Parts: sequence; structure tokens; C-alpha cells
Amino acid sequence: EVIVLAAEAEAQIAELDPPERAEFLADLGLQRSGLDQLVHAAYQLLGLVTFFTAGPKEARAWTVRGGTPAPKAAGEIHSDIQRGFIRAEVITYDDYAALGSEQAVRDAGRLRVEGKDYLIRDGDVVHFRFNV
Repeated sequence: EVIVLAAEAEAQIAELDPPERAEFLADLGLQRSGLDQLVHAAYQLLGLVTFFTAGPKEARAWTVRGGTPAPKAAGEIHSDIQRGFIRAEVITYDDYAALGSEQAVRDAGRLRVEGKDYLIRDGDVVHFRFNV
């Protein structure tokens, strides 16, 4: 796959606020910047996926190889979470974005409880339950 990057345009895009960036890209007939395309292609080539953790004060993205079991993914956060893994409470990113909160996802019955054999998927929002 070939990705064309125009350095001057990418520099301009990087300095824009998100709404301006979207308008600039639309004017160029693009949906994503070249840099975004490059990162996406690299993730695909390397077989990487991103999962998220979210709490009241912070949301964070984590990168693991596709097919990583939930306990091993938990270990990327902290080895104690992997060692004491009980289960993973999983929400798809699409459900979280559409419904707006973890509580709304729970109320809609869209939260899944997964065990040690669950393989992390791209876009999962995960709350790991553990005990050490």
C-alpha cells in the first residue's frame, strides 16, 4: 500500500482545530489526513488493535496485537491486573459513542462480561475486574 504525504499540507492540518481540520480535509476531498492514514496502515500491517479504559477522570487508549487474550491486555496496564484477572466488562466503542455513557450502555443491556479466553477487539472499551 502506498500512502502519499504532502509535508506542507500535513503541517497545516496538524495546527488546525478539529472543526477547521475537518473542513480543510473536506475541501481537499479527504476524510483523513495522510498522517492518520499512515498510522492506520501501520497498525494493520503490524496486526495491532486499540482498546480503551475509561473512568470518571481519564480515558486512555492501549495498543496490543490483535488476538491478545483479555488477561494479557490487562497486563499492559499493570502486571497485578493480569495476575489477579477475574473478568473483563466490555463495551464496543460504537455502543459507547452512540449511547454516551457506561451507565446508558448497561441500561440498554449492551455491556458484555467476558472471561479469560476473550480476545480483545479493536475499539473495545474495557473495565478489568481483578483481585490480588
